[in-house]
Amino acid sequence: MKATAEVAARTGIVRTTRTARRRGVRTAAFRWLVLVVLVLVWEAATRASGSAFFPTPSTIVTRMHALWFSGPPGTLFLTDQAIENILPSLGRMAAGFAGGALAGVVLGLALGLSARVYDYLDGVLQFLRAIPPPALVTVFLVLFGFGLRMQLAFIMFSIVWPVLLNTADGARSVEPLHLQTCRVFRLSRTERLRRVIIPSALPKMFAGLRLALSLSLIVMVFSELLPGTTNGIGFQLTDAYSMFDLPAMWAGIVLLGVLGYVLNELFLVVERRVLAWRT
Repeated sequence: MKATAEVAARTGIVRTTRTARRRGVRTAAFRWLVLVVLVLVWEAATRASGSAFFPTPSTIVTRMHALWFSGPPGTLFLTDQAIENILPSLGRMAAGFAGGALAGVVLGLALGLSARVYDYLDGVLQFLRAIPPPALVTVFLVLFGFGLRMQLAFIMFSIVWPVLLNTADGARSVEPLHLQTCRVFRLSRTERLRRVIIPSALPKMFAGLRLALSLSLIVMVFSELLPGTTNGIGFQLTDAYSMFDLPAMWAGIVLLGVLGYVLNELFLVVERRVLAWRT
Protein backbone atom coordinates (compact mmCIF):
# COMPACT_ATOMS: atom_id res chain seq x y z
CA MET A 1 0.00 0.00 0.00
CA LYS A 2 2.80 2.39 0.89
CA ALA A 3 4.63 1.67 -2.39
CA THR A 4 1.40 2.19 -4.33
CA ALA A 5 0.84 5.54 -2.64
CA GLU A 6 4.41 6.63 -3.45
CA VAL A 7 3.98 5.68 -7.11
CA ALA A 8 0.69 7.56 -7.27
CA ALA A 9 2.29 10.64 -5.69
CA ARG A 10 5.17 10.57 -8.15
CA THR A 11 2.78 10.14 -11.06
CA GLY A 12 0.79 13.14 -9.85
CA ILE A 13 3.94 15.25 -9.58
CA VAL A 14 5.00 14.27 -13.11
CA ARG A 15 1.56 15.12 -14.50
CA THR A 16 1.54 18.47 -12.72
CA THR A 17 5.01 19.28 -14.07
CA ARG A 18 4.00 18.35 -17.61
CA THR A 19 0.84 20.45 -17.35
CA ALA A 20 2.84 23.43 -16.10
CA ARG A 21 5.33 23.07 -18.95
CA ARG A 22 2.58 22.88 -21.56
CA ARG A 23 0.90 25.91 -20.07
CA GLY A 24 4.22 27.79 -20.12
CA VAL A 25 4.82 26.86 -23.78
CA ARG A 26 1.30 27.99 -24.73
CA THR A 27 1.76 31.28 -22.87
CA ALA A 28 5.12 31.94 -24.55
CA ALA A 29 3.69 31.10 -27.99
CA PHE A 30 0.74 33.43 -27.41
CA ARG A 31 3.07 36.26 -26.35
CA TRP A 32 5.16 35.89 -29.49
CA LEU A 33 2.02 35.72 -31.63
CA VAL A 34 0.71 38.96 -30.13
CA LEU A 35 4.10 40.61 -30.71
CA VAL A 36 4.26 39.47 -34.34
CA VAL A 37 0.72 40.71 -35.00
CA LEU A 38 1.47 44.11 -33.45
CA VAL A 39 4.66 44.49 -35.51
CA LEU A 40 2.78 43.56 -38.71
CA VAL A 41 0.07 46.10 -37.90
CA TRP A 42 2.75 48.71 -37.20
CA GLU A 43 4.46 47.89 -40.51
CA ALA A 44 1.19 48.16 -42.47
CA ALA A 45 0.14 51.40 -40.75
CA THR A 46 3.47 53.16 -41.29
CA ARG A 47 3.64 52.04 -44.93
CA ALA A 48 0.10 53.30 -45.50
CA SER A 49 0.80 56.68 -43.88
CA GLY A 50 4.09 57.25 -45.72
CA SER A 51 5.19 59.72 -43.04
CA ALA A 52 8.89 60.49 -42.77
CA PHE A 53 8.46 60.93 -39.02
CA PHE A 54 7.30 57.33 -38.54
CA PRO A 55 9.57 54.87 -40.38
CA THR A 56 8.53 51.26 -40.80
CA PRO A 57 9.75 48.59 -38.35
CA SER A 58 11.75 46.97 -41.15
CA THR A 59 13.57 50.27 -41.73
CA ILE A 60 14.24 50.64 -38.02
CA VAL A 61 15.62 47.09 -37.71
CA THR A 62 17.85 47.63 -40.76
CA ARG A 63 19.17 50.83 -39.19
CA MET A 64 19.77 49.08 -35.85
CA HIS A 65 21.76 46.37 -37.62
CA ALA A 66 23.86 48.90 -39.51
CA LEU A 67 24.49 51.03 -36.43
CA TRP A 68 25.24 48.44 -33.77
CA PHE A 69 25.13 44.79 -34.87
CA SER A 70 27.07 44.54 -38.13
CA GLY A 71 30.53 44.27 -36.59
CA PRO A 72 33.07 41.45 -36.86
CA PRO A 73 32.60 38.11 -35.04
CA GLY A 74 35.54 38.93 -32.77
CA THR A 75 33.47 41.65 -31.08
CA LEU A 76 30.29 39.53 -31.03
CA PHE A 77 29.08 41.43 -34.12
CA LEU A 78 29.06 44.72 -32.22
CA THR A 79 30.13 47.75 -34.21
CA ASP A 80 32.40 50.52 -32.95
CA GLN A 81 29.33 52.66 -32.30
CA ALA A 82 27.82 49.92 -30.14
CA ILE A 83 31.03 49.56 -28.12
CA GLU A 84 31.35 53.34 -27.74
CA ASN A 85 27.71 54.00 -26.81
CA ILE A 86 25.71 50.95 -25.70
CA LEU A 87 28.36 49.46 -23.41
CA PRO A 88 29.07 52.74 -21.55
CA SER A 89 25.33 53.24 -21.04
CA LEU A 90 24.93 49.74 -19.61
CA GLY A 91 27.99 50.32 -17.43
CA ARG A 92 26.54 53.55 -16.00
CA MET A 93 23.21 51.88 -15.44
CA ALA A 94 24.77 48.85 -13.71
CA ALA A 95 26.99 50.96 -11.46
CA GLY A 96 24.18 53.34 -10.52
CA PHE A 97 21.75 50.48 -9.92
CA ALA A 98 24.25 48.56 -7.78
CA GLY A 99 25.07 51.59 -5.64
CA GLY A 100 21.47 52.69 -5.22
CA ALA A 101 20.22 49.16 -4.52
CA LEU A 102 22.92 48.52 -1.92
CA ALA A 103 22.20 51.81 -0.16
CA GLY A 104 18.46 51.18 -0.32
CA VAL A 105 18.71 47.69 1.16
CA VAL A 106 21.06 48.70 3.98
CA LEU A 107 19.12 51.83 4.94
CA GLY A 108 15.79 50.05 4.51
CA LEU A 109 16.78 47.27 6.88
CA ALA A 110 18.11 49.78 9.40
CA LEU A 111 14.84 51.75 9.30
CA GLY A 112 12.66 48.66 9.31
CA LEU A 113 14.32 47.30 12.44
CA SER A 114 13.56 50.47 14.42
CA ALA A 115 9.89 51.41 14.54
CA ARG A 116 10.65 54.68 16.33
CA VAL A 117 13.23 55.84 13.77
CA TYR A 118 10.91 54.83 10.93
CA ASP A 119 8.06 56.87 12.37
CA TYR A 120 10.34 59.89 12.82
CA LEU A 121 11.73 59.76 9.27
CA ASP A 122 8.69 58.54 7.35
CA GLY A 123 7.51 62.04 6.46
CA VAL A 124 10.96 63.10 5.26
CA LEU A 125 11.35 59.95 3.17
CA GLN A 126 7.95 60.36 1.56
CA PHE A 127 8.79 64.00 0.79
CA LEU A 128 12.11 63.12 -0.85
CA ARG A 129 10.57 60.22 -2.76
CA ALA A 130 7.89 62.48 -4.21
CA ILE A 131 10.38 64.90 -5.78
CA PRO A 132 10.79 64.10 -9.51
CA PRO A 133 14.49 63.39 -10.14
CA PRO A 134 14.65 65.66 -13.24
CA ALA A 135 13.71 68.60 -11.01
CA LEU A 136 17.00 68.13 -9.12
CA VAL A 137 19.28 68.07 -12.17
CA THR A 138 20.55 71.58 -11.44
CA VAL A 139 21.42 70.57 -7.86
CA PHE A 140 23.41 67.56 -9.05
CA LEU A 141 25.20 69.66 -11.67
CA VAL A 142 26.23 72.17 -9.00
CA LEU A 143 27.43 69.43 -6.65
CA PHE A 144 29.17 67.11 -9.11
CA GLY A 145 29.54 69.05 -12.35
CA PHE A 146 29.12 67.52 -15.78
CA GLY A 147 30.26 63.98 -16.42
CA LEU A 148 30.23 60.49 -15.00
CA ARG A 149 30.08 61.40 -11.28
CA MET A 150 26.93 63.44 -11.76
CA GLN A 151 25.29 60.69 -13.84
CA LEU A 152 26.03 57.97 -11.28
CA ALA A 153 24.86 60.11 -8.36
CA PHE A 154 21.71 61.03 -10.27
CA ILE A 155 20.88 57.39 -11.03
CA MET A 156 21.59 56.27 -7.45
CA PHE A 157 19.44 59.02 -5.93
CA SER A 158 16.57 58.25 -8.31
CA ILE A 159 16.40 54.52 -7.65
CA VAL A 160 17.23 54.35 -3.94
CA TRP A 161 13.71 55.26 -2.78
CA PRO A 162 11.68 52.29 -4.07
CA VAL A 163 14.32 49.89 -2.73
CA LEU A 164 14.61 51.65 0.63
CA LEU A 165 10.87 51.96 1.29
CA ASN A 166 10.01 48.44 0.11
CA THR A 167 12.85 46.92 2.15
CA ALA A 168 11.81 48.87 5.27
CA ASP A 169 8.20 47.79 4.79
CA GLY A 170 9.27 44.18 4.37
CA ALA A 171 11.43 44.28 7.51
CA ARG A 172 8.52 45.79 9.47
CA SER A 173 6.06 43.14 8.28
CA VAL A 174 7.86 40.15 9.82
CA GLU A 175 5.44 37.89 11.67
CA PRO A 176 5.57 38.66 15.43
CA LEU A 177 5.44 34.92 16.13
CA HIS A 178 8.72 34.48 14.23
CA LEU A 179 10.39 37.18 16.28
CA GLN A 180 9.07 35.65 19.51
CA THR A 181 10.47 32.30 18.42
CA CYS A 182 13.87 33.94 17.88
CA ARG A 183 13.78 35.30 21.42
CA VAL A 184 12.85 31.91 22.82
CA PHE A 185 15.81 30.29 21.06
CA ARG A 186 18.00 33.25 22.09
CA LEU A 187 19.21 34.03 18.59
CA SER A 188 21.60 36.94 18.31
CA ARG A 189 20.67 40.11 16.38
CA THR A 190 22.81 38.98 13.46
CA GLU A 191 21.18 35.53 13.37
CA ARG A 192 17.71 37.05 13.54
CA LEU A 193 18.57 39.37 10.67
CA ARG A 194 20.04 36.59 8.52
CA ARG A 195 17.62 33.77 9.30
CA VAL A 196 14.29 35.56 9.77
CA ILE A 197 14.14 39.25 8.88
CA ILE A 198 15.93 39.24 5.51
CA PRO A 199 14.08 36.13 4.19
CA SER A 200 10.77 37.66 5.27
CA ALA A 201 11.63 40.98 3.62
CA LEU A 202 12.92 39.46 0.37
CA PRO A 203 9.59 39.50 -1.56
CA LYS A 204 9.04 43.23 -0.99
CA MET A 205 12.73 43.88 -1.41
CA PHE A 206 12.66 42.29 -4.87
CA ALA A 207 9.54 44.29 -5.75
CA GLY A 208 11.50 47.47 -5.01
CA LEU A 209 14.56 46.24 -6.91
CA ARG A 210 12.49 45.39 -9.97
CA LEU A 211 10.95 48.86 -9.99
CA ALA A 212 14.40 50.39 -9.49
CA LEU A 213 15.80 48.40 -12.44
CA SER A 214 13.32 49.86 -14.92
CA LEU A 215 13.73 53.31 -13.36
CA SER A 216 17.53 53.12 -13.66
CA LEU A 217 17.22 52.60 -17.44
CA ILE A 218 14.98 55.66 -17.76
CA VAL A 219 17.17 57.88 -15.59
CA MET A 220 20.33 56.67 -17.31
CA VAL A 221 18.99 57.83 -20.69
CA PHE A 222 17.86 61.15 -19.21
CA SER A 223 21.30 61.78 -17.71
CA GLU A 224 22.87 61.19 -21.14
CA LEU A 225 20.61 63.81 -22.73
CA LEU A 226 22.25 66.53 -20.63
CA PRO A 227 25.08 68.75 -21.89
CA GLY A 228 28.57 67.44 -21.31
CA THR A 229 27.79 63.86 -22.35
CA THR A 230 30.00 62.49 -25.12
CA ASN A 231 28.66 58.94 -25.54
CA GLY A 232 25.78 56.66 -24.62
CA ILE A 233 22.39 55.73 -26.02
CA GLY A 234 20.86 59.01 -24.85
CA PHE A 235 23.69 60.91 -26.55
CA GLN A 236 23.02 59.02 -29.78
CA LEU A 237 19.32 59.87 -29.55
CA THR A 238 20.13 63.57 -29.21
CA ASP A 239 22.65 63.39 -32.05
CA ALA A 240 20.19 61.60 -34.35
CA TYR A 241 17.44 64.11 -33.57
CA SER A 242 19.74 67.09 -34.22
CA MET A 243 20.71 65.61 -37.61
CA PHE A 244 17.09 64.70 -38.40
CA ASP A 245 18.11 61.06 -38.74
CA LEU A 246 14.70 59.72 -37.72
CA PRO A 247 15.39 56.00 -38.41
CA ALA A 248 18.42 56.21 -36.07
CA MET A 249 16.33 57.99 -33.45
CA TRP A 250 13.65 55.31 -33.61
CA ALA A 251 16.36 52.64 -33.56
CA GLY A 252 17.54 54.04 -30.22
CA ILE A 253 13.99 54.05 -28.85
CA VAL A 254 13.39 50.45 -29.90
CA LEU A 255 16.78 49.42 -28.49
CA LEU A 256 15.83 50.88 -25.12
CA GLY A 257 12.57 48.93 -25.18
CA VAL A 258 14.39 45.71 -26.00
CA LEU A 259 16.97 46.31 -23.26
CA GLY A 260 14.23 47.03 -20.73
CA TYR A 261 12.40 43.82 -21.64
CA VAL A 262 15.52 41.64 -21.57
CA LEU A 263 16.73 43.05 -18.25
CA ASN A 264 13.31 42.59 -16.70
CA GLU A 265 13.12 38.97 -17.84
CA LEU A 266 16.61 38.24 -16.49
CA PHE A 267 15.67 39.84 -13.19
CA LEU A 268 12.53 37.68 -12.99
CA VAL A 269 14.65 34.56 -13.49
CA VAL A 270 16.91 35.58 -10.61
CA GLU A 271 13.90 36.47 -8.44
CA ARG A 272 12.23 33.10 -9.04
CA ARG A 273 15.40 31.25 -8.13
CA VAL A 274 16.03 33.26 -4.97
CA LEU A 275 12.40 33.03 -3.86
CA ALA A 276 11.88 29.41 -4.93
CA TRP A 277 11.55 28.39 -1.27
CA ARG A 278 8.26 30.33 -1.05
CA THR A 279 6.46 28.17 -3.61
